[in-house]
Amino acid sequence: MLKIAFHPIYKHPLPEGHRFPMEKYDLLPKQLLHEGTCEQDNFFTPDFPDESYILNVHDADYVQRLKSLELSKKEVRVSGFPLSQELVDREHIIADGTLKACEYALEHGISMNIAGGTHHAYTNRAEAFCLLNDQAIGARYLQKKGLAKKILIVDLDVHQGNGTAEIFQNDDSVFTFSIHGKGNYPFRKENSDLDIELPDGTKDAEYLEKLKSTLPDLIDKTNPNFIFYLCGVDILETDKLGRLSCSIAGCKDRDRFVLQTCHDLQIPVECSMGGGYSKDIKLIIEAHANTYRLAQEIYF
Repeated sequence: MLKIAFHPIYKHPLPEGHRFPMEKYDLLPKQLLHEGTCEQDNFFTPDFPDESYILNVHDADYVQRLKSLELSKKEVRVSGFPLSQELVDREHIIADGTLKACEYALEHGISMNIAGGTHHAYTNRAEAFCLLNDQAIGARYLQKKGLAKKILIVDLDVHQGNGTAEIFQNDDSVFTFSIHGKGNYPFRKENSDLDIELPDGTKDAEYLEKLKSTLPDLIDKTNPNFIFYLCGVDILETDKLGRLSCSIAGCKDRDRFVLQTCHDLQIPVECSMGGGYSKDIKLIIEAHANTYRLAQEIYF
């Protein structure tokens, strides 16, 4: 059974006018239930993780100041969110959703987190709507538990996962792979183990060619026990923050290729949602829903 992390706190309200579309976290599970892609039993509710799992990735001083709401004004500004206890709780619960999803992926081959993909969070600081790096925490969790030795992070959000790259910059046991918009934030990028930068306006054909010509060989080379897939839909031409020009169909083809590859090679995969900022919320929901539809089609 496909297991999906969802918690009501995912849709934590932000001040009116904030550009981050929190409503998608509420609408996506409703859409999946409405259309019959999922049933209530597919969803599980994460909680607060053991802090030791967070500290496997993030500096203790940063985590303590985050929990105590003692970040500096500059740190809060760079995070992109007004700091609050509910927001800090939300980030911890998102991380727990990914931790539990890792366990389900080992059991069923795949699992999903309605939120997550917080790949801009560094070892010691927040950035760009990301306070704790959920997939990095998941990777360390698997390794500390002896559940995986070699891990591949496939980050196909339109923005480079600069925090993830920094966290694993000196760690050969976790390979970080990112395809992102060259002209997109972050404008000062870190070095992933493999970065493919695409020019503004890149369409489906070029995007998919880069992915399909790279991923199978990369998996063969790195031989991972586990894959994390950050499946942001901000590669769409309609995205307000992205600079690529992929279609809904192209985004779906991307997800199909990644999930089918993981399935055929029998490598467990955990999927975190990542970004999506199209003006029309219906486009965001449709693009994200495609990932879940494909997971059901390919795996179950």
